[in-house]
Formats: sequence, structure tokens, C-alpha cells
Amino acid sequence: MKSSFRPLVLTAMAFGLVGTAVAQDAPPAPGPNPEQSQPAPPVETPPPAPVETPTAPAPAAAEGTPAVEAPAVPAMTPDQYINVPEYMLNIDLSTGGRIVVQLYPNVAPNHVERLKQLARAGFYDGIKFHRVIDGFMAQTGDPTASGQGGSQLPDLKAEFNPTPHLRGTLSMARAESEDSANSQFFIMLQPRFSLDRRYTAFGRVISGMQYVDAIHKGEPPEVMSRMVQVSVAADNKPIPPASMLTEAVPAPVAAPAVTVDELNAPIKQ
Repeated sequence: MKSSFRPLVLTAMAFGLVGTAVAQDAPPAPGPNPEQSQPAPPVETPPPAPVETPTAPAPAAAEGTPAVEAPAVPAMTPDQYINVPEYMLNIDLSTGGRIVVQLYPNVAPNHVERLKQLARAGFYDGIKFHRVIDGFMAQTGDPTASGQGGSQLPDLKAEFNPTPHLRGTLSMARAESEDSANSQFFIMLQPRFSLDRRYTAFGRVISGMQYVDAIHKGEPPEVMSRMVQVSVAADNKPIPPASMLTEAVPAPVAAPAVTVDELNAPIKQ
């Protein structure tokens, strides 16, 4: 019995050594899928755009197609344009005085540059308010005073923005096409929020609103008020003399004269 048990023990030990050697030579068992177990790489996102400079969301890129980066527009901080003369307009009106406009290059840089360019060229001097709706707005910027004219410069691409159309807001007039603004603009007499993001607001009156209120009303007005001089505040142009800041007042319509015979005439039944 002893002699037969010993070979079995030796055989079992031999098989054990072989199994150990095989286990040492075998590759380790595969772990979880690395693509599933590894955390996703961080995605670099651009900083949020300032509130004053909204940008339309970019369309989702098709899978496998690299996204096209929109051209960067340098964002301006308030200290770069608020109360900075280069970004303010002085508009001297025939209604008696000067209004001061704060421009908003942070939301409508191209429109602001257009207004400054035309002002420095003297384009707006003498142009009339051809359409003025009481309780709504006063429109100007057309050298023909017909509502159909503009400058010789090309039309501007719209820069719609969330600036509200409050009392005193300046915004660009346009035709049916969104990208048809050129030189005509309007000044709000009262708020009209339905115009927000549909017309390019680019500034607001910060002083002299009483001279805007005095603009003659009508479509067109019987007597058209006008911009005597428009200048960039940084150019330090003086206010024209008071004699230029006046306008003709329509003569009152005289009542027809009543004769003595008409006074004595019997009343017709």
C-alpha cells in the first residue's frame, strides 16, 4: 500500500509544478475596457460672452467635421466707451439745443463706426426729421427727407442685440431686409420693446431729451425739425449760435372773417 501511494503523491506534485509554470507564463486576465473605465478628457470651452455682446449659437457640426471658429470680435468693457468722447455724439437740433448721445460699440461696433464716419464727413448736418410719430419715435438720416434716401456707403449687416428700445434709445431704420440699414436712424420718444432684436440699437440720449420732445410731429411734419450739426464729442465742435438753432413756425390759420350781413342773416332751419 505504501509503495503504491508514493508514486501518486509524486505525480500530483509534478502536475502542481507544471500548473504553476503555466500560470507564470500566461498573460494577466484582461481588465475592463479602458475606453469605458477612463474618465473623458476635459473639454476646453470658451468663456461666456459678455451680456452686452450676444452671439448666435453656432450650428452643431456634423460628426467628423471640424467646427469652424467664428471671427473674434474684441469685446469692450464699459470703461472703454462709457463717457469716452470718442464714443459719444453731439447732435445740435433746430428745436433749440444740443443732445448728447452715448454710443454702444460693445453691441453694434459697425453701426457706431458708420455713424461716426458720416458725422465726421458732415453728412448729417442739416438733415431733417421726416417721420415723427407722437409717443413712438422721430426718424431722420435721409438727405432727401423722403424716407427713401441714404448715403453712398454700402448697407450694413444687422447687429441685432438685447439693448432695449427705451425712451431716448437710438436705433437704425431699415427696409424689409434685415441687412439694409445705411444712414437713417430713429430716436425713441417712448419705450417700444417689440423692436428689440429686430432693429439695431446703437446708443441712447443721455442729456437734452427735451429738445427731442420738441421735434415737430407728422408723417411728414408740416415743418420739419432738423439736425443743424452732428459731431463726435472727441472733435470738440462748439454748439452753433442760437440763431441757427431755430426753425420756422407754421403761421396759424386765420379764421374766415365774418361780415355784418352774415351776422344779421337769419338762421336757416
